[in-house]
Amino acid sequence: MKNIITTLIMLSTVLLWPMLAHAELNVRYYEPRNKKDKYPIDLVEFLLTKAGARYTLDPVTASDSTEMRQIADLNAGYISISTLAANDNLNKELHAIQYPIFRGLLGHRVFIIRKGDQTRFNDIENIQQLSKLIGGQGRFWADTAVLKSAGLQLETPVKYDSLFYMLDGNRFDYFPRAIHEPLTEIAARPHLDLTIENNILLVYPQPMLFYTAKSNTELSRALEQGFELAVKDGSFASWFINHPMIEEVMSKIDLDSRTVIRIPNPHLPAETPVDRAELWLDVTQLKQAS
Repeated sequence: MKNIITTLIMLSTVLLWPMLAHAELNVRYYEPRNKKDKYPIDLVEFLLTKAGARYTLDPVTASDSTEMRQIADLNAGYISISTLAANDNLNKELHAIQYPIFRGLLGHRVFIIRKGDQTRFNDIENIQQLSKLIGGQGRFWADTAVLKSAGLQLETPVKYDSLFYMLDGNRFDYFPRAIHEPLTEIAARPHLDLTIENNILLVYPQPMLFYTAKSNTELSRALEQGFELAVKDGSFASWFINHPMIEEVMSKIDLDSRTVIRIPNPHLPAETPVDRAELWLDVTQLKQAS
């Protein structure tokens, strides 16, 4: 009920906003490290254009990408927007744009494994069987708490890059990644003996959201207006499925033959719009698109 009331209030507010004709928005963001990270900026452009906003994009260098650093940089105005997995701390410190930017793809996980290890995963059909193996996750990632709550064993180093080397070095057995992530991650590390596991699709609700500083109301309203308009007329769903990154994923990662293992996410913030089915991409739609 709380989610429904929150959604109704948000919708009524968005629909009352006029098309934006204010001063030009200067959108500062961390410069992407590889092409998969360009998707959020492409989406910002689409949404601000949809809202009728005038804007400029201003990439800046990121010293690191920890959650604490991103919160500080947003509140200091060093960046205007960031993309992060939703959690209660972020929702308290920042303004969350409550539209999953990947339509829930963040919670559709395939595994990076060592080449030659596929037979270890071929007969896994449920979470109990998967729990006999050891996964790898960043210590402070939102997904880590979700996987631990499902009973999975995890190695949790602090540094992102170390996960690939630990997997290659037999420190754990698999590295769960959102389905749009492993293609570029493996390609960027050809010296490691890694590949994509081809049997399992692990699914749980996990939105990646845009966050702004609470004081940056003009940008947040423009993005929310653009999102609501694009969801209502279907243009976001069309833009999403035709984005080059999504097209590449669908063409290179076989979804039809995978065993789907669903787990709950007991750590979702209360504000998460789980009741708005139109914001989320169902796994059956993913399979149809692949």
